Amino acid sequence: MARRRFDTARNFSLFAHAEDSGHEVPPAGVFGRGKRPRPTPTIIKPEQVRAIMTAALGVPPKGMISPYTYHYLFGLLAATGLRISEALALQCSDLVEDGLIVRNGKFGKQRLVALQPSTRQALEAYLATRARLGATGNDLFVTIRGRAPHKVRAHIVFVRLARQLGYRGPTGTAGMRLHDLRHTFAVRSLESCPPDREAIAHHMAGLSVYLGHASVANTYWYLEATPVLLRDIAAASEQLYRERPHDGARSASLGIPA
Repeated sequence: MARRRFDTARNFSLFAHAEDSGHEVPPAGVFGRGKRPRPTPTIIKPEQVRAIMTAALGVPPKGMISPYTYHYLFGLLAATGLRISEALALQCSDLVEDGLIVRNGKFGKQRLVALQPSTRQALEAYLATRARLGATGNDLFVTIRGRAPHKVRAHIVFVRLARQLGYRGPTGTAGMRLHDLRHTFAVRSLESCPPDREAIAHHMAGLSVYLGHASVANTYWYLEATPVLLRDIAAASEQLYRERPHDGARSASLGIPA
């Protein structure tokens, strides 16, 4: 908390120093570096998701289950916002009539994730492909070894495909990540919410449970993710300010001399 307050004050002093060099700027890192800041998310366009899924079908070894696994895995992440660890921990028996049972959520939390009919049809198509290719194993998503791929491998495959398609720069540069599929799902969900404060509050609470967040505060972070949401927040704040009575009018309404 002290570091956060200090950093806020230092940022303000940097702004003041830019206007007037007479203002002092305290040294950085007085309270340590703290946690690494969250990387800026990349909001992935629908056509980019489709292109990555199509490119995944070319992942070796061709004619085996692995290309289909990455194709449907990336599609599921985009359609549900699951964490990669949650998706790779899914078992075949976790696909039930009401959706997907996520048993390996963060902090050991378990939840039921509802599925769109098209998402269910895609998973059923994947299971049919598994059976046709003779892929075995209890994990829902499997490689030729009959086990789910490691999450690091899934990250590597996604980044390679994104780079191959020109969605990400060369090695060593920041860009589109696998986790951005989850960011994109959350942001698009919030963008579709009606511009009504009560509706947004209910939507945020539902989205928090759906994503498996420990606190709704973690869900509110997604409000900062795109210019669209930031513009809506700014517009709503300005409107709220305009609707509030001025200090004089407020004082008069309370019987207090202005």
